[in-house]
Amino acid sequence: MLQIDNIDVYYGKIQALKGVSLTVNDGETVALIGSNGAGKSTTLRTISGLLRPKQGSILYDGKPLDKLASHDIVRMGIVHCPEGRRIFGSLSVNENLRLGAAAQTDANLTEKTRKDVYELFPRLQERANQQAGTLSGGEQQMLAIGRAMMSQPKLLLLDEPSLGLAPLLVESVFDIIQQIKERGVTILLVEQNAWQALEIADRGYVMETGKITLTDRASALLTNPQVEQAYLGGAV
Repeated sequence: MLQIDNIDVYYGKIQALKGVSLTVNDGETVALIGSNGAGKSTTLRTISGLLRPKQGSILYDGKPLDKLASHDIVRMGIVHCPEGRRIFGSLSVNENLRLGAAAQTDANLTEKTRKDVYELFPRLQERANQQAGTLSGGEQQMLAIGRAMMSQPKLLLLDEPSLGLAPLLVESVFDIIQQIKERGVTILLVEQNAWQALEIADRGYVMETGKITLTDRASALLTNPQVEQAYLGGAV
């Protein structure tokens, strides 16, 4: 579904990604793990068209993405749920969800998707008319994911969905990610909580200082001594 081949990405004169290559197959959950500043979020921002690679290529279903505008990439089925939630705090939950469907033209399908989102996140339905900025951190993360789902993604780019959440809410968020996968959505997951990410992923990539340094089945990465020491806090 997604093929990234040898991309270099810069912020001004600073090189953030150095020859990054990775693939995501239809129906997979792929985890991209690494420390702060490794380039994980930059990778997602480049896929979604917010940044442009200086060299290399990005193909989605065999079609090049690297020169398309972000809204055109969304219409192709790639939806980015960014780090930090980025909800519209002064708008209601329902209004945030409607904005997530801005690229959709079928009103009936949009309404069906909204009902699906509320089925996935019953707590959001309870707060449908509440101002989004007054939600708890966990509820705001649910809203960010729900808003992304309103665009009916085929490939969902999730950036640090558990960031800043209490452990109980982290479990809930990862359960929801599993449910989204079961609904047929392919997922590329960036997550500092490496253990949780690899637990639900099919495959994983390890990124360090802008480079992919290791890739394997997620189950193999969970028992890899190098990954255990660097990202899993010792033995699992």
